[in-house]
Amino acid sequence: MSAELDSTDRKILELLQKDARLPNKDLAERVGVAPSTALERVRSLRRRGLITAFRAEVDTQALGRPLEALLALRVRPHTSQLVDPLRAFVLGLPETIALFHVAGPQDFLVHVAVPDADHLHRLILERILVRPEIVHLETTLIFRTERRTVQGPVG
Repeated sequence: MSAELDSTDRKILELLQKDARLPNKDLAERVGVAPSTALERVRSLRRRGLITAFRAEVDTQALGRPLEALLALRVRPHTSQLVDPLRAFVLGLPETIALFHVAGPQDFLVHVAVPDADHLHRLILERILVRPEIVHLETTLIFRTERRTVQGPVG
């Protein structure tokens, strides 16, 4: 996929990741192309699946959910009949930020944000561990999250 990206595509991706609300006129100016060219390039990047969505990032602390944790789940048996409903259940929890299906000693990592430790405790004991397919859960508290705001091809 990265071989199909020229410097204009890369610059568009970089600018839109920094500010997805950047008006097309300003995008075109910063990239050094005509507005019609910028618009067609963005459409092409979306069509090719490089741009998958435009979204607002929300501060969970400002929403009253300052405590974040990663829940590492192991399920047994690890079959589609159990995994698919579990995925739907976890993604339906209002505390869930992200769900990762992983390889290794754990099967899933669930990123959650909650109001406090009591809420996290209840979530684990009353909502998650009551599911019979979950045979092990480890909790890791997150002190700080830092993200790279711009992703691009490697190399």
